[in-house]
Amino acid sequence: MGIVYSDIAVSADGYATGRNQTEQAPFGDVDDRWLHAWMFDAYEENKAEVDAIVDSGATVMGRNMFGPLRGEWDRDWRGWWGPNPPYHNPVFVLTHHPHDPIEMEGGTTFHFVTDGIEAALARAREAAGDRNVSVAGGPRTVNQFLAAGLLDELRLHVTACVIGAGERVFDGVPAQRLECVGVRATSLVTHMTYRPLRAAQTGDPS
Repeated sequence: MGIVYSDIAVSADGYATGRNQTEQAPFGDVDDRWLHAWMFDAYEENKAEVDAIVDSGATVMGRNMFGPLRGEWDRDWRGWWGPNPPYHNPVFVLTHHPHDPIEMEGGTTFHFVTDGIEAALARAREAAGDRNVSVAGGPRTVNQFLAAGLLDELRLHVTACVIGAGERVFDGVPAQRLECVGVRATSLVTHMTYRPLRAAQTGDPS
């Protein structure tokens, strides 16, 4: 069985997104390039980290990452990524409102899970088989997995900007120790990999 991991880009002050998300502004009132230029403008020097982000057999994400819609599904929203999203595997979207699966090009199918993170993770593990499961975000979802002890590896990509407000990684996460197992700095970002100490002590990532 693979591990459950999350990759998330954050500002120097720990924010992964700003406020006031809209259809035109997925990251709210923060310029997306501040957080993600390292993926696109400096791909070659960050190739290993960028490629590892989607190296999974299934993905879990929160509804806010899937789209800006709130409440009942009242329109045909299919995500921000166009007809061929970058996941290329089953994606399990956390929501309180049922929705039929949405099949996209390239092997991505969005499934909507209404009974919580444990149920979403169980479905993702089944779909992934022996491969890893990615918790794509947003920060609230990552924090829920951390708080529940369900995340085996957290990969923070710390960028050289200060946002000042928004949603911060680790908000609501109870005190716990993490083992730093990797740090690598490039021109636009510092990659930091952490594992919960329980996994380091037992040798069992699950």
